[in-house]
Amino acid sequence: MRDVSSWQGARYQPGLSTGHYESWFLRANHPVRKQAFWIRYTIFSPKDHPEKTIGELWAVYSDGETGRIHAAKSEVPVRDCSFSAGTLAVKIGNAFLQPGVLQGEARGPQKICWNLTYDGGGAPLVFLPENLYSTALPKAKAVTPRPFVRFAGSLDINGETVDVTDWIGSENHNWGSKHTDTYAWGQVAGFDNAPDAFLEAATAKLKVGPLWTPPLTVMVLRVGDEEYRLNTLARSFLAKGRWHYFDWTFAAAHEGVRITGRMHAAREDFVGLTYYNPPGGSHTCLNSKVAACEIRLERKNRPVFTLRTAHRAAFEILTDDQDHGVPVVA
Repeated sequence: MRDVSSWQGARYQPGLSTGHYESWFLRANHPVRKQAFWIRYTIFSPKDHPEKTIGELWAVYSDGETGRIHAAKSEVPVRDCSFSAGTLAVKIGNAFLQPGVLQGEARGPQKICWNLTYDGGGAPLVFLPENLYSTALPKAKAVTPRPFVRFAGSLDINGETVDVTDWIGSENHNWGSKHTDTYAWGQVAGFDNAPDAFLEAATAKLKVGPLWTPPLTVMVLRVGDEEYRLNTLARSFLAKGRWHYFDWTFAAAHEGVRITGRMHAAREDFVGLTYYNPPGGSHTCLNSKVAACEIRLERKNRPVFTLRTAHRAAFEILTDDQDHGVPVVA
């Protein structure tokens, strides 16, 4: 297993014309209240036009108690950005991300500032089989270098301070030459009845020429010292996954282990974001960080374990549909 820093370093190579996106994002939930933040540092380099590469800063703050979601995005010329291949050292304009600390702001349509520290993490959660990270396919790759971290500091939402004390979340890194065509993705860092459990799962469909693949589902679940990895390519075809607005069910089994799950949230718990795609065009990301999730873990000769959270799940849907009814604000 590689160390944490090897998963944190940038894959971006300046000047390449193949197209590239890369993001480091941090997310966390309030210990008990229906509140969450998501902050994303991104490189976007369009295919055949490396001179148009930009850095992006994203921030979303969800307050489920007031029913309000605040979102902001800034774009910065790449000349004002820097990224390290050997460690976590990201700078986009005046914003930065280093191991255990992040500061910055994003503007438009709202202004969100952050000044945060974090610690802990646990072993990196490598979402795909490790050999796939050095191959051309899949074109989109993801890893969670620090899956269980504790945040402290503050957010400033349009001039109003939000205290962040002991919020639990994760540090994540993804990259590729092309966004997955459509997917449902989810993550839980601590369930209500299993605070040490961590889940990451995705169901994706890929377009190959004029045809679509069937839904492909992968998942990794950690419960205490045990990790269940249902994530190989062959297993993804056998697994089940289906979503609609705004409900996703998935299931997979292997060698005496079966995991079934459901992730869901109300329409008003989502915000719409525009993700540029390196080959051209864009997709809409329907983004919620206060979703509900239920997981049923069945193991041979052991009691069934059901994990639940009312509003600690990160739930995203990437789509080109226009009939979801979620305002696209950034």
